[in-house]
Amino acid sequence: MAGDNPPSGSRARQTGLIGSLVGLASALADFFESRAALLATESKAAAIQFVLIAICLVAAVLFFAFGYVFLLVSAVVAIAHLTNVSWLWITLDAAALHILLALIFFLVALSRIKKPVFRETAAELKKDREWLRNLEKNQRRN
Repeated sequence: MAGDNPPSGSRARQTGLIGSLVGLASALADFFESRAALLATESKAAAIQFVLIAICLVAAVLFFAFGYVFLLVSAVVAIAHLTNVSWLWITLDAAALHILLALIFFLVALSRIKKPVFRETAAELKKDREWLRNLEKNQRRN
């Protein structure tokens, strides 16, 4: 008979132990699905943060390398010749400037590395642990 079957897409609700187990499995699946969605969202933010760190590290290395190229090729000879100052002092000043630029980019990258990732996921898991602790305490009292 057509009236005895539940509509397609809906399940008949079971009772008893089987129904409880199905309900538990469904709740666990919903729980893990929501945590996976949160993890996916924060993973995108973490990927952007890691790309920014990589860009800063590459920039630091490039400034350091270009610093030495400019130091050796043109700056030392030109400034020493124009100012009649010993090339040794000009070399030290130019090297200090480029190393300072490299250090600035390195420190920017280091500050980004220290930022925690997955903050929201950790906060949600902490709430879940607290909820479970409170649930255990309430069950012991009863």
